[in-house]
Amino acid sequence: MNQANSCAFYISSDGQDWENIASGIDVKDMHHNNYRGFFALRPCLLSMGKGKATFKSFEYQQAVPTEKDMSAYLMVYHRDETHGFYMALSNDGYSFTALNDDKPVMAGDTIADQLGIRDPHIYRGPDGAFYLAMTDLHVFAQRDGKRETEWERDGKIYGWGNNKGLVLMKSWDLINWKRTNIRFPDISAQYAEIGCAWAPEIIYDDKAGKLMIYFTMRFRSEPNKLYYVYVNEDFDRLESIPELLFEYPDKNVSAIDADITKIGDKYHMFYVSHDGQAGIKHAVSDKINGDYAYDPRWYDPEPRACEAPNVWKRIGEDKWVLMYDIYGIHPHNFGFSETSDFVHFENLGHFNQGVMKATNFLPKHGAVIHLTKEEAEGLATYWGLEMEFND
Repeated sequence: MNQANSCAFYISSDGQDWENIASGIDVKDMHHNNYRGFFALRPCLLSMGKGKATFKSFEYQQAVPTEKDMSAYLMVYHRDETHGFYMALSNDGYSFTALNDDKPVMAGDTIADQLGIRDPHIYRGPDGAFYLAMTDLHVFAQRDGKRETEWERDGKIYGWGNNKGLVLMKSWDLINWKRTNIRFPDISAQYAEIGCAWAPEIIYDDKAGKLMIYFTMRFRSEPNKLYYVYVNEDFDRLESIPELLFEYPDKNVSAIDADITKIGDKYHMFYVSHDGQAGIKHAVSDKINGDYAYDPRWYDPEPRACEAPNVWKRIGEDKWVLMYDIYGIHPHNFGFSETSDFVHFENLGHFNQGVMKATNFLPKHGAVIHLTKEEAEGLATYWGLEMEFND
């Protein structure tokens, strides 16, 4: 197994139980520039010494799983009570159970400059690794004794929840993570005056050949707009300055919380408009980083304010779920709509009030991705959750 140019080797006599015979083998310099005659590292069969060896049923698989390999769903979310990072698993895409008994799997005060995180988003990159981006922000830091003032800077100048950074993390197993804190004023002095950097999400730009982070940003207390940057493969350095992704046609109206899904050759962006009561709108483009066509229709069926849209596909079906946080109701809840064509949406109701179930938790600002059976079982075992997953 090769992950990030670190190889591990396993042997088995029955194909069921595997023994690790070597790990941590650094192969980053084993490429065509150093060793002429081959273009990439590949496994091989080798027999040495006297005797005869017979090989059969040899199969080589790419490391990056596809949808046919998937068996489970992982939700990431935060909680206002702790400003920590949480996970939940589902084996069917309908009923989700929180890991660690709905306690943080990572405490916000251990990873964030403001001692709290919000708005986590997770993405599987083209290399098979997991990429996690979060808002570096604690909105109750004064209440919790982590800050002497309500905000780090004057709220009259920089607005509600002002912050200046993001938390980026990368993992190969969803358990061990490498972290980087991005502070926009470190990029350029002009970003010292931003009022916020919120709700980052990650996607791969095929044309640029790079991971792209897109997020909400405003200068001082101006209306929020959506921006994007490119990030390096190690996910620890921005490789561009923020560029405008989308702004609302009425420039006095904020657009926040974008979520982009590629379907065919189109990019579907759901986002939150503050055009009156906050709700979910939809824009479509032929390219990933701009030219999104404004659609005035509201795409959530809720009579109360919503935010944090996230679209995820049902495994093995031509159905996509639009999930959103209904923060305008008390207690707050999540809403779900399902579509096959991104035109017609069926209202699935709320968590625990319809087909969607949250067995031991109630999340804030969630995002969902697919996992293989092996990945889901490893995560469940690590956190002591008993759950069966189909092949």
